[in-house]
Amino acid sequence: MTNQPEHFILKNKGSLIVLAHPAPHFEEEFNAWYDTEHLPERMAVPGFEAARRYVCVSGRPSYLAVYDMESRDVLESEAYLAVSFDRSSPWTKRVTSRSRVHRSAGVQIYPGHALTPAAAHTLMLRFGGLERDAAEVIVAGMRANFETLAQTVQVRVFAHDADTGTDFIGLVDALGPVGDTIDHRLFGDYAKALDLANLYAPY
Repeated sequence: MTNQPEHFILKNKGSLIVLAHPAPHFEEEFNAWYDTEHLPERMAVPGFEAARRYVCVSGRPSYLAVYDMESRDVLESEAYLAVSFDRSSPWTKRVTSRSRVHRSAGVQIYPGHALTPAAAHTLMLRFGGLERDAAEVIVAGMRANFETLAQTVQVRVFAHDADTGTDFIGLVDALGPVGDTIDHRLFGDYAKALDLANLYAPY
């Protein structure tokens, strides 16, 4: 079993957040693959609870997909592994070989058990390569920046283990554009680790 940060509750929902940037001439096939094969294939795996796709309106990569799972362990199940990595379909291998893809798999640390809602815009903030103890400050900063805004529907924070440490991803689902003004002071010294701030709309 994949080790998780000791102070993160293992029963919290798992998350898979995927950023993808296909070549411009390949976008039509990329979207056809995602909608007709990849999303249905993933949602057929026991433990996958919700999935939504987004297109970037400010920043890049071009596309975002957010998957909610019962737990992080779903990604280690035989049902998932049977359709992933070297056992992926020929179409999946073709598309992913022609697109830049970054996967972040981990656990929802705040609020812990929320599903991805319908929203007009989704802001994604990523803090890369931090120590696990940064969780409390990152969560507090996300809440203080966004939870009191009238357009905010939901704020969530995820922790994903990476080669360089722990990546923290904050998602803000909102009724309108959000993120024009971010008070970086609320993240303390961890603000320096903010390496991505993108605004997305539903695909």
